[in-house]
Amino acid sequence: MSQARAIGKLIIVQAKLYLREPVSVFFTLLFAPMLLILMGFVLGNAPSPEFGGRGALDAYVPGYASIVIGMVGLIAIPIGITTLREAGALRRFRATPLRPLAYIAGDVVVYLVMMALGILLLSLVGILVYGVPFEGNLLLWSAGVLLSEGAFLALGYVLASVIPGARAATVVGNVVLYLMVFFSGSTVPLSIMPESVRRVSNLIPLTHVVTLLRGLWFGDPAQQHLLEVLVLGGMLVVGTIVAALTFRWE
Repeated sequence: MSQARAIGKLIIVQAKLYLREPVSVFFTLLFAPMLLILMGFVLGNAPSPEFGGRGALDAYVPGYASIVIGMVGLIAIPIGITTLREAGALRRFRATPLRPLAYIAGDVVVYLVMMALGILLLSLVGILVYGVPFEGNLLLWSAGVLLSEGAFLALGYVLASVIPGARAATVVGNVVLYLMVFFSGSTVPLSIMPESVRRVSNLIPLTHVVTLLRGLWFGDPAQQHLLEVLVLGGMLVVGTIVAALTFRWE
């Protein structure tokens, strides 16, 4: 069997395993759309100065997309990989004719697709249910989503490489995600936070995802977000190198 065919079968198997986990499916595909619906009932979508004259839901759709990316990168990947490592499954995969890089490639594709599906569902709920306008360029927006996903995938594999077990991965992933979500502007507008908090937020990777995706959703030109592209691109490159050097199969 060729490596390409083996990767294809592995992707199907990995996707089925992912979809059999109710918690993973809920938080990847359903949590953000349900949160948007809840906020729609609570806040509505009237223009607000806290969101630059836009409605809360206008800002929350691209903001919540960053939460989907963070959940997969910081929680799903570290927990999934450390669980397989503890069960000895990764060691058995390494002993098969399938090359290690092929296994990781299949794994990455599944996570990318699941994140994309979660963001697509969120966007459809915003546009179709609440009339949230998409003002950007679809290709630029998709490229921004892909770059953000890649950066947090790399971060997730780094965490999975250095965290000793699934329990530790659960604690670390949740703590890091909640802190990033709160201080990134994805839920609470940074404009209402103290200046000291806004300075700290610039050091948080998820802040750059929120800024990039929200700007591209609203139609900002790509050159206006070169800083975010450089930060996330650097995360992708450095994270990939570190993960490749530190990834453990057992």
